[in-house]
Amino acid sequence: MNIDANQIDKLIHDTRSPLNRISMQAELIKLVLENDMPKEKAITSIDKIINECQACSSGLQNISEHIRTAIEKTSTD
Repeated sequence: MNIDANQIDKLIHDTRSPLNRISMQAELIKLVLENDMPKEKAITSIDKIINECQACSSGLQNISEHIRTAIEKTSTD
């Protein structure tokens, strides 16, 4: 399996998306804490951050596997 620059860009984009959602949720937690809003909103955001971190980790694993496969393919050609 060969991997090209477009595939790498897509994999990185797919991994960057959870990071953006993590940032947005962290900002929401900050607003909740600064404005004495119900802690349930902060807890919901924290749960979303945890899920997005797992998605990001999965995306990074996917990138690693694609690159490793491409390197192995190149070394056997």
